[in-house]
Amino acid sequence: MTDATATPSPAKPELPDHLSIDPRSPHHVAAIFEHDIGIRFNGKERFDVEEYCVSERWIKVPAGKTVDRKGQPLMLKLKGEVQVFYK
Repeated sequence: MTDATATPSPAKPELPDHLSIDPRSPHHVAAIFEHDIGIRFNGKERFDVEEYCVSERWIKVPAGKTVDRKGQPLMLKLKGEVQVFYK
Protein backbone atom coordinates (compact mmCIF):
# COMPACT_ATOMS: atom_id res chain seq x y z
CA MET A 1 0.00 0.00 0.00
CA THR A 2 1.35 3.38 -0.97
CA ASP A 3 0.26 6.66 0.49
CA ALA A 4 -0.78 8.93 -2.39
CA THR A 5 -1.27 11.89 -0.06
CA ALA A 6 2.36 12.06 1.05
CA THR A 7 3.82 15.46 0.22
CA PRO A 8 7.25 15.44 -1.39
CA SER A 9 9.91 17.55 0.29
CA PRO A 10 10.34 20.90 -1.43
CA ALA A 11 13.29 21.08 -3.80
CA LYS A 12 16.19 23.00 -2.34
CA PRO A 13 17.56 25.79 -4.55
CA GLU A 14 21.11 25.46 -5.78
CA LEU A 15 23.62 27.14 -3.48
CA PRO A 16 25.07 30.27 -5.10
CA ASP A 17 28.77 31.04 -5.49
CA HIS A 18 28.39 34.27 -3.47
CA LEU A 19 25.86 34.66 -0.64
CA SER A 20 25.24 37.19 2.14
CA ILE A 21 22.90 37.08 5.14
CA ASP A 22 22.39 40.86 5.00
CA PRO A 23 19.01 41.56 3.30
CA ARG A 24 20.36 44.88 1.94
CA SER A 25 23.09 43.09 -0.02
CA PRO A 26 22.65 42.32 -3.73
CA HIS A 27 23.99 38.82 -2.92
CA HIS A 28 21.15 38.00 -0.49
CA VAL A 29 18.83 35.16 -1.62
CA ALA A 30 15.95 34.71 0.82
CA ALA A 31 14.91 31.29 -0.58
CA ILE A 32 18.25 29.81 0.50
CA PHE A 33 17.66 30.74 4.15
CA GLU A 34 14.45 28.71 4.33
CA HIS A 35 16.76 25.68 4.68
CA ASP A 36 19.68 25.06 7.03
CA ILE A 37 23.03 25.57 5.33
CA GLY A 38 26.50 24.89 6.61
CA ILE A 39 29.82 26.48 5.74
CA ARG A 40 33.11 24.66 6.14
CA PHE A 41 36.18 26.91 6.07
CA ASN A 42 39.62 25.26 5.89
CA GLY A 43 38.10 21.96 7.02
CA LYS A 44 36.23 23.32 10.09
CA GLU A 45 32.54 24.18 10.17
CA ARG A 46 31.94 27.86 10.97
CA PHE A 47 28.75 29.27 12.47
CA ASP A 48 29.60 33.00 12.40
CA VAL A 49 29.90 33.58 8.63
CA GLU A 50 28.09 36.68 7.35
CA GLU A 51 29.08 36.38 3.68
CA TYR A 52 31.04 33.98 1.50
CA CYS A 53 32.38 33.54 -2.02
CA VAL A 54 33.41 30.03 -3.07
CA SER A 55 35.17 30.94 -6.34
CA GLU A 56 37.27 33.71 -4.74
CA ARG A 57 37.87 31.52 -1.64
CA TRP A 58 36.92 33.95 1.18
CA ILE A 59 34.42 34.44 4.00
CA LYS A 60 33.49 37.50 6.03
CA VAL A 61 33.05 37.20 9.79
CA PRO A 62 32.34 39.85 12.45
CA ALA A 63 35.38 41.34 14.20
CA GLY A 64 34.27 40.67 17.78
CA LYS A 65 31.82 43.20 19.20
CA THR A 66 33.25 46.11 17.22
CA VAL A 67 30.66 48.12 15.27
CA ASP A 68 30.88 50.97 12.77
CA ARG A 69 29.19 54.36 13.23
CA LYS A 70 25.95 52.98 11.79
CA GLY A 71 25.84 50.12 14.29
CA GLN A 72 26.80 47.41 11.80
CA PRO A 73 29.50 44.93 12.86
CA LEU A 74 32.95 45.38 11.35
CA MET A 75 33.87 42.45 9.11
CA LEU A 76 37.10 40.55 8.65
CA LYS A 77 37.75 38.85 5.32
CA LEU A 78 39.42 35.48 5.77
CA LYS A 79 40.89 33.64 2.80
CA GLY A 80 41.02 29.87 2.45
CA GLU A 81 39.08 26.84 1.24
CA VAL A 82 35.29 27.37 1.37
CA GLN A 83 32.73 24.56 1.14
CA VAL A 84 28.98 25.20 1.34
CA PHE A 85 26.36 22.50 1.91
CA TYR A 86 22.80 21.87 3.05
CA LYS A 87 22.45 20.28 6.48
